[in-house]
Amino acid sequence: MFTLLRRRARTAALALSAVAALALGTTSTTGATAAPAPAAAPGPTSVAYVEVNNHSMLNVGKYTLAGGGNVFDVAVIFAANINYDTGTRSAYLHFNENVQRVLDDAATQIRPLQQKGIKVVLSVLGNHEGAGFANFPSQQAASAFAGELADAVTRYGLDGIDFDDEYADYGTGGTGQPNDSSFVHLVSALRADLPGKIISLYNIGPAAARLSYGGVDVSSAFDYAWNPYYGSWQVPAIGLPRSKLSPAAVEIGGTPQTTVADLARRTVDEGYGVFLTYNLDGNDRSGDVSAFTRELYGSDAVYTP
Repeated sequence: MFTLLRRRARTAALALSAVAALALGTTSTTGATAAPAPAAAPGPTSVAYVEVNNHSMLNVGKYTLAGGGNVFDVAVIFAANINYDTGTRSAYLHFNENVQRVLDDAATQIRPLQQKGIKVVLSVLGNHEGAGFANFPSQQAASAFAGELADAVTRYGLDGIDFDDEYADYGTGGTGQPNDSSFVHLVSALRADLPGKIISLYNIGPAAARLSYGGVDVSSAFDYAWNPYYGSWQVPAIGLPRSKLSPAAVEIGGTPQTTVADLARRTVDEGYGVFLTYNLDGNDRSGDVSAFTRELYGSDAVYTP
């Protein structure tokens, strides 16, 4: 399973390694090829969700710590969808035009982040069509959708998948209601398809409440789980160590900086290893970002357009 160690004080060797890889032709268009970062002081993993309907993924790479190193470790493309085909009566993976554009332009929208050492993950969200992670009618159906997710990760050179069980509107169009086996089958199949990649859980919805079935508990298949309620503290109810949990969640520019600082401080004080942020836009948000980097890493954040 993928484990991300927080690395600080990145040196010029990282940039030079990435350039060398490009020059030698070792950077694939279908895989992440960032050179390993040099060892430095560890700290919590910072996550940034980006609404790509409105904002660029490249914004994630514009923030560094005053002492050197990236602010963010994981960038989340928000969001692909789980849709429903009424003809075949099956779920399928759907990209709206903005998500598709990011994926098609991976060389300019994704690879630059990966070359900085930032992992890029695709979030998948319901789309009001009745299909969701919690209502696959069979193990075969769940495995088929897991295959679509794994294919997307491979095709576009992504670092993993994030599950967000909102807006499915279970039951719409004759679809089923949530059942206990669906998400367990889906996550089990995806972990088998994507060894070494990130699988994360936005801890909300019927799927998040159904992590165990038939003696199988998929909690340990996740690399991270986080609180979905911005401006609050809530420990995800999942069997993962604190190093993989983010009880804090903030909206950049939406959560008051004093609250952001308090949540970041609590993250460190209580020994949690992840800090979740949402809605990073194209404005200079160094004030909002510094509110948590000072507490997490002892450094201000620097914005470089």
